[in-house]
Amino acid sequence: MTNRDSPVSSTPVLRTTLVWSAVVTAVLAVAGAVIGFVVAGTPGLFSALAGIVLAALFLGVTGASILIANRWFGDALYVPVFFGIVLGGWLLKFVVFIVVLLVLRGQPWIEPTVFFVAIVAGVVASLVIDVVVLTRMRVPTVTVELPTSSDDDEPSSSDDDQQNRRG
Repeated sequence: MTNRDSPVSSTPVLRTTLVWSAVVTAVLAVAGAVIGFVVAGTPGLFSALAGIVLAALFLGVTGASILIANRWFGDALYVPVFFGIVLGGWLLKFVVFIVVLLVLRGQPWIEPTVFFVAIVAGVVASLVIDVVVLTRMRVPTVTVELPTSSDDDEPSSSDDDQQNRRG
């Protein structure tokens, strides 16, 4: 039983981050392919594409897992479900990353330096996007409305004058 009517304030931020990440990944893929080809020929081209796609895929899994976990917002089990999905996604990414590195190690079409630089460029670009989106998004942090004072609550000047005369 989930409460889909209660939006989580982080959902628009995560969606914006994923959209911008996809755009920047496309730009990085083109730039990385060109630079990789110039630096190391065809293996450099494939290495740059593989590194950027791998970085984008793994970085996108975190945002997607949080968006999926937010579907249980309002449920009594929201917190355990949220952490289970997000931490499970991180564990899955770690295992898949190690397996991918072991499979790609020693492949004749991989240029290790270009592959490494492409992964780092993808990660740095993702971090820059996260910072820019988080600093520009306006997410309300307080949802409780505090009571305001009314004219009835404030003592009038005549009440103050009367108390001063008595005292």
